[in-house]
Amino acid sequence: MQPTKETDTKIKKKEKRKVAMPPIEKSALKKIAAKPLPVDKEKAKEIEQSLEEKVAEKKEEAPEKKEKIIIEKKEEAVARGSSLPISKKHSMFICKFIKNKSIDSAISDLGQVQKMKMAIPYKGEIPHRKNLGQGRYPVKASGYFINLLKSLKGNIVVNGMDLYNSRIVLASACWASRPLRSGGRAAKRTNILLKAKEVYGGKR
Repeated sequence: MQPTKETDTKIKKKEKRKVAMPPIEKSALKKIAAKPLPVDKEKAKEIEQSLEEKVAEKKEEAPEKKEKIIIEKKEEAVARGSSLPISKKHSMFICKFIKNKSIDSAISDLGQVQKMKMAIPYKGEIPHRKNLGQGRYPVKASGYFINLLKSLKGNIVVNGMDLYNSRIVLASACWASRPLRSGGRAAKRTNILLKAKEVYGGKR
């Protein structure tokens, strides 16, 4: 078959595609310098002024530093225990035992009472204890008093008082409302009040 005009044109196109383009030298390429855009000086100044105003507004709106809170020093610290399930009689003698003592010494002494190494002096028909006289070891009540003394110690620190010179100036125990137990007996419930003040020149 003889080639037609259409087949000749297709063959020529394929041959042209196969021919590679010659490499272009870098020296032949012209460097095009970027021209700066025209800038209006007045508009540029307005933009700068607006930016400066925004920065100044942010500085003014910045929150002020919080002032340090000064805690006013109080004259006394108080700790209360209400409706504690302990004996009022034991509590009264413990109050007498810890009165006029420092907080740390009272806590350490009651810790010795819990270990039965130190007895609290009692009045009445109570058996004698070695090198002490009449006394007992109220272990349960001592535990509640230790917790109250620890809270009293924390209140002394919070009130800005001197812990080293603080003494227990008031320790009292009184009946609270006593619920009835099974059998119609009243249960043990006691209110405790402890107060501490700074005392200078007293016993340590």
